[in-house]
Formats: sequence, C-alpha cells, structure tokens
Amino acid sequence: MARLNFPEEIKNLIDTLKKLPGIGPRGAERIAVWLINQDREFASLLSKVVEDSVQLIGACEICGFFKSHEKGCFSCDDSERDGSVICVVEQPTDVIALEKTGAFKGTYHCLGGKIAPLDNIGPEDLRVSSLISRIEGSDFGEVILGVGSDVEGEATANYLADLIVGKGLKVDITRLAQGLPAGGGLENADELTLYRALDGRRKV
Repeated sequence: MARLNFPEEIKNLIDTLKKLPGIGPRGAERIAVWLINQDREFASLLSKVVEDSVQLIGACEICGFFKSHEKGCFSCDDSERDGSVICVVEQPTDVIALEKTGAFKGTYHCLGGKIAPLDNIGPEDLRVSSLISRIEGSDFGEVILGVGSDVEGEATANYLADLIVGKGLKVDITRLAQGLPAGGGLENADELTLYRALDGRRKV
C-alpha cells in the first residue's frame, strides 16, 4: 500500500471534478494538479466565473433556453425570429448547434431531455405541457421535431406527434431529415442511415 497520497484538500478537489461529465479519475487528477500549479489569481477568477454562471443563468420559463437574469432570453427576446415555426429540441446546447448553421430563423422549445423509461424519465419529467400550451396559444404553422434519432429520441418524437394530433392542434408536424453525413461515403454508413437517406431523398 502506498505510504504517500494526495493531501485531503486535493482529494476533495479530485472527487468534485470527477462529477463533471466526461471526466474520469485520471482526468480529474490531471486537472486538479494543473489547477494547484496555477497562480491564485486564476483560481479566484475560475471560481467567480463558475459562481456567476450558476447564479445569473437559468432556464427561460417560456422556451427552456439559457436565460440571463440581467439580459433575459436571447431567443424569446429576438423580435426578428419567425413566429410561425417552432423547433423542439432536447437540450439548450442543441439550439446552439442549429444556430451555427444559420439556416433556421424560427423559435425553439427545449424539452430538457427525452423520454427514457430505463432512466425513469417520462413525459411528465420534460417540458411537454408547456410546449402544448405554447402551440395552443400561438399561431405556429409548423412544429419541427428536432430530437435525436436514437431509440429514445424516436419515442419522444412519436409521443409528441401523437399528442399534438390528439389535441386537435392544426399545425404541420415535421421531423429533421436524416441520412448521410457531409463528406461521408456509402461504404461507411449503416443500413438504417442508408434507408433514411433513400427515404428522405429530394429532387435536385
């Protein structure tokens, strides 16, 4: 058994860092040691930035995107967005990904996840009721289901589509097209991807 180990303070730092997504024990150790070797000014800056983010940023009550307590929701407060179409996504980070394309000018609704029975996540755990309320109280002509294409994503999309139709809401329901990635060859695609690429083909 090793006679030497990290001081208790560093152990606590490592244990805290391990709770971050994508950070394992070895990675947490490297980050902790790196932080310890930085000057105190950086440590103070880091702690302040983290605290400010937690204290000043929350979820928008309307769309679920990031909201600044000082500057509001950049999505809902944008008067130039197309109010006739709404794109439903799983997480706020999905909004960032779509915005980077510059192709979508409509509004968003973040569910906060997807239906995953194995993880005990049902529709009641997501922002589904607020989505229905928004559709009922707005003039949306199209609802884009922009959730993932995995099993849970498909289940979520099907649930939302059935719910919207069942409520008698007169909107077009669409799904993001799925198929071959840009620059990808047919030999590297799986059967489901090729099927969806063929099924979603368009005229050129």
